[in-house]
Amino acid sequence: MSSPLIVAVAPGSPADRAGLCPGDELRALNGEAPRDVIRYQILVDDPDLEIEVSRGGLDLTIGVQKAAGEPLGVEVTSAVFDAVRTCDNHCEFCFIHQLPAGMRSSLYQRDDDYRLSFLYGNFTTLTRFTELDLERVITERLSPLYVSIHATDPEVRSEMLRNRRGATSLRWLRALLDAEVQVHGQLVVCPGVNDGAVLEDTMVGIADRYPELATVAVVPLGISRHGREGRLRPHTVAEAGATIDTIEAWQGRFLEIVGRRLAYAADEYYLLADRPFPMGESYEGFALHEDGIGMARSFVQEFAGEVEAPIGPRAGFFQSIDGAPATGYRAPRGQVTLRPRRTAPVAVLTGTYGAEILAPLLADRDDVAVLPVENRFFGGNIGVTGLLVGEDLQRVLADQPPGHRYLLPDVCLSGGRFLDGTTPEDLPLPVEIVATDGLSLRAALEPVAA
Repeated sequence: MSSPLIVAVAPGSPADRAGLCPGDELRALNGEAPRDVIRYQILVDDPDLEIEVSRGGLDLTIGVQKAAGEPLGVEVTSAVFDAVRTCDNHCEFCFIHQLPAGMRSSLYQRDDDYRLSFLYGNFTTLTRFTELDLERVITERLSPLYVSIHATDPEVRSEMLRNRRGATSLRWLRALLDAEVQVHGQLVVCPGVNDGAVLEDTMVGIADRYPELATVAVVPLGISRHGREGRLRPHTVAEAGATIDTIEAWQGRFLEIVGRRLAYAADEYYLLADRPFPMGESYEGFALHEDGIGMARSFVQEFAGEVEAPIGPRAGFFQSIDGAPATGYRAPRGQVTLRPRRTAPVAVLTGTYGAEILAPLLADRDDVAVLPVENRFFGGNIGVTGLLVGEDLQRVLADQPPGHRYLLPDVCLSGGRFLDGTTPEDLPLPVEIVATDGLSLRAALEPVAA
């Protein structure tokens, strides 16, 4: 088991007062070597701590005095100190298998770790879940968790995961629900595989065996040009419409059975089928915002000024755990930058799906253009703004006039970088980074007061 490094110490915190420093290797807390940041949090809640660290080759024991439950005030390099539990499924629809070569190594890591599910909302199939894991989840109340279901028919699920344990691992879902652990489910729908009659059967299975699920996200298959699976293909317009019809019909049934809609179709389905998005109340609090469900409707409400604060994204449990680093969807996006000169014409850079949402909102603004960016880096049917990369933005901006304002949503950045490793500074024209919500875009478009 590797030991985490301390990467930051909050000024004035107990850790700072005790002399802990960035670069210290955290070995043990009160004699125990924690295996992840979850156990770490439990240990640092104690008021009297003995922290064993390695600093420059020297082993030190540092005493810390603090109030019980007071944050220690450090951030460590990773959330999991022992080995991340990697995924042993071989799903043909896995997007990581569809990434091009040459990207940073962390993007190719496939995890199936319930701890990362709890901390960051990563979806787990439960095929590597064990009795000991269940005991820990129940004992430490690690809730909510996020589970990839895909199909409730054992043979279909096993085939989709390409793992025979896929046929039986949903028994753990039943055990979690029996223990009153909150669980959010997900179905990645692949045309000709688990749509149509199989999707209908899955809804029946959820109603019959897993009605306590908090939510079920129904999302379409994403295919990049780098995929190698022959039978997978994008949804047709008719298939997208049929999926919406199935989910909306089941929402009515779930309202009668459990008192809530439970299952929700991704925004992408409504774009594919050229149908209007449901009204805001239909999303029952926008709990699936990060899964691209209700994101469009919430953006419209934000831009229209119907809410006072952005509806999403969700904060994530990691923010309440002292030391947990922000990763994935919740990683720092990049500094929001707005230039003071606001009289120039404006173009909003966005993915092809985002353009369909923005165009009607900005139709009456002659001074604002929507600039769709085709995603050639990934290709296929990838059109979400969050997967835009510098290479495609460079291509589009190369043909644009200088002196205009180019607004770029921060959702396509992680730690100030695009997925292809480039940065906004690598683009041929300066861009202004804007938080990805309707309120922020509206504020960026407002004229400067005289």
